[in-house]
Amino acid sequence: MADTTDSDGDQVFRLTYRSRLRVPQPDRKAELGAIFSTARSKNSRAGITGALLVWEDHIVQSLEGDEEAVRALYDVIERDPRHDRVEMLGTETAARVFGRWSMARVTEDDEPDIPLLMNRDKGGISPAAPRATTLEQDAALDAMREQIRG
Repeated sequence: MADTTDSDGDQVFRLTYRSRLRVPQPDRKAELGAIFSTARSKNSRAGITGALLVWEDHIVQSLEGDEEAVRALYDVIERDPRHDRVEMLGTETAARVFGRWSMARVTEDDEPDIPLLMNRDKGGISPAAPRATTLEQDAALDAMREQIRG
């Protein structure tokens, strides 16, 4: 598995996209929990990290890791029937920013961001222990918030 420590100096490929979530609101908590559980496991094995912003029925996500692995994951997301209007916002090669997070929910209102854990007993997602963010993470998260508001 890839070293996924924050800002470890290694350059990774980062892809950011947005989409519209097609999951009905009553089913969203459980469905997002299933998505996060699968993503954490598969992303960790593939050395992919990132952050996900969910606001109403909109998503902005940044994925980072090996370019081939990230692009393959994006191809899967584009075909996922739970997403609509998938749009790539940009790509870059940069230092890994979200190394501690195989998946984290980003708040849309500038409140502290929440690393997430799958909670099988409650049929959804639950917050993990909060962690401080770095300046690089704050900049990337602010850009994601701007994309979802735009």
